[in-house]
Amino acid sequence: MIAKTTISALLAGAALAIPATPTTPEVDFSIGALDSRQLGGKVTNSAIANFNSGNTHDGIGAGKDEYHMYYGDGSTGAGWPDRSRWVSFVDMFNNYKNQMFNSCSGQGQANDSGPEVGAIYDGIQKAASASGVDHRFILAVIMQESGGCVRVKTTNYGVRNPGLMQDHDGEATCNDNGRVQNPCPSGTIYQMISEGTAGTAKGEGLAQTLNRQGHSDVSAFYRAARLYNSGSISHTGNLQDGIATHCYSSDIANRLTGWVYAASKCNCDNNPSSCGITTN
Repeated sequence: MIAKTTISALLAGAALAIPATPTTPEVDFSIGALDSRQLGGKVTNSAIANFNSGNTHDGIGAGKDEYHMYYGDGSTGAGWPDRSRWVSFVDMFNNYKNQMFNSCSGQGQANDSGPEVGAIYDGIQKAASASGVDHRFILAVIMQESGGCVRVKTTNYGVRNPGLMQDHDGEATCNDNGRVQNPCPSGTIYQMISEGTAGTAKGEGLAQTLNRQGHSDVSAFYRAARLYNSGSISHTGNLQDGIATHCYSSDIANRLTGWVYAASKCNCDNNPSSCGITTN
């Protein structure tokens, strides 16, 4: 998975691009046709499943672009945001669309086109409907992992992580070992999202981490995010503890409530001792 500092560099200072011809009043870009691939994992806990991806006005609107540092177990009692504070999917997508149009240039690749960004939107909706993973959660992870760059490089720090969601050794990518596809096919974009959401032959997607994390309140999402990032949650139960990206769950919570460009207030990765990090 891409380092947090890299994502910050990708997303900083993006300039508004002109998208393709509008296709709906809400989404001003062309949405490419997707193939009929089968998705795998589904969320089994009805308290956290959301198969109604057609409701795109499902939150508080666009939210506020600010960052709050969250510590602890992901519960509202520990100060984490409840789903009633999450932004609407369509507003969240429009908030991040500018970054999607500009994030690839930081990796020396051609930026996303209108149809490619449209395929991200359509792919999220299809994956969410099939898996029961909330479309806003999928989008938050896409932005965390790749900034929405369809030509994001495949990373490997012991496990191969390709595609928009830097998933667990999936098949779909438009940038692997120097082999770059431009344009990135809409079917490949969908498969990247499907593999990150519903899992791969080699590892879990968001549906599986939501099923494995064990809670039914909003902490389920923040715990599942930590599992997606590192594969485990610290014995302390605190989501900043453990291995990999200490800020990951806090970042996801902020994305779900409107964070776009505001400076991060999480210093746990740059200076773990400042957050009292326990690594087991």
